[in-house]
Amino acid sequence: MNVFFDNCTSPVLASTLDGFIRHFGHRAYHIMDVPGLKDGRHADDLEWIAHLRADNTFWIFITGDGRLLKNKAERQALRSAGLHGFVLPPAYQKTLLHQVAAQIVLKWPDIEAVTVHIAAPSMHEIPIGKGKKLKALQW
Repeated sequence: MNVFFDNCTSPVLASTLDGFIRHFGHRAYHIMDVPGLKDGRHADDLEWIAHLRADNTFWIFITGDGRLLKNKAERQALRSAGLHGFVLPPAYQKTLLHQVAAQIVLKWPDIEAVTVHIAAPSMHEIPIGKGKKLKALQW
């Protein structure tokens, strides 16, 4: 499995998760480092969604931009791409970067379980806090 982090996330999150999940045979990439993505960091949402859809690898994505789910064209593209998406809630913008990275690593088993047990497309919010569970989003 590959994990895609969009422009609304720090590259530090991708490299931190990548260091953790490589041991399990997975990879994490920030948008600026995705192999074959033509415009790299300058790719718009529809471009990276199409790229992940066309790739023969299993991708999920993590975003800090909840507006992605409100834009009709992007929502439709995400659904047709059959991706599992994970949204960081707005509170993450006020959270220290190392704490955000720790939360994503802490929630990794739950994220992985969603991709195994729930049919794509799906969308979940990654909560703040150790005792909180992933929240399924209506979209």
